[in-house]
Amino acid sequence: MDRKLLYFADPMCSWCWGFSPVMEKLREKIGDKADLQIFVGGLRPFTDHTMTDKDKAFVRDHWDHVAEASGQPFDFKFFERSDFTYDTEPACRAVVAVRRIAPELAPAMLARLHKAFYAENKDTTDPAVLAELANDVGVPIGEFEIAFADENTKQETLADFYYAQRSQITGFPTLVGVAEGETPVALTIGFRPWENLEPAVDQWLGA
Repeated sequence: MDRKLLYFADPMCSWCWGFSPVMEKLREKIGDKADLQIFVGGLRPFTDHTMTDKDKAFVRDHWDHVAEASGQPFDFKFFERSDFTYDTEPACRAVVAVRRIAPELAPAMLARLHKAFYAENKDTTDPAVLAELANDVGVPIGEFEIAFADENTKQETLADFYYAQRSQITGFPTLVGVAEGETPVALTIGFRPWENLEPAVDQWLGA
């Protein structure tokens, strides 16, 4: 396939959760016209301190904006947690683990993680929770656990982070169209509703 859509996102990025329904429509739209490839951006990888009240206020403000712009549901009980460390590396690595096992399931895993974290208040920094979510999209728990702990998966996750940086991705979600012999096209950098994104996708596909 000579057309690829590169999607840069983070499983714990609120604007990416807002963009999740748009991605569903995009996947229906492109069908077999382009190959969708998921790359995890590493929004806050390796954070090692628990959230402070200031951190919570900052994050909640983002959630309010995303909820208003996208209509996506949020479980604000999250902010009642007293010991949460906002480390996005485990969730990113979970996407990569699924991608290594079954690449076609990576978009579903990303979407499942978004819903679990934002709408279901699940702890997506917990490997046991991540294994259950992988099972939800069709990856057996044992197989996921092996891939998740594999050093190659950890290195591939870091490679995704570096690729996003080298590609000068300035925010998530970012969607880039790549076609053989053509200059890559940024279809969106940041959240866009489907009605604003669809014309750009049509133009890129040559529809």
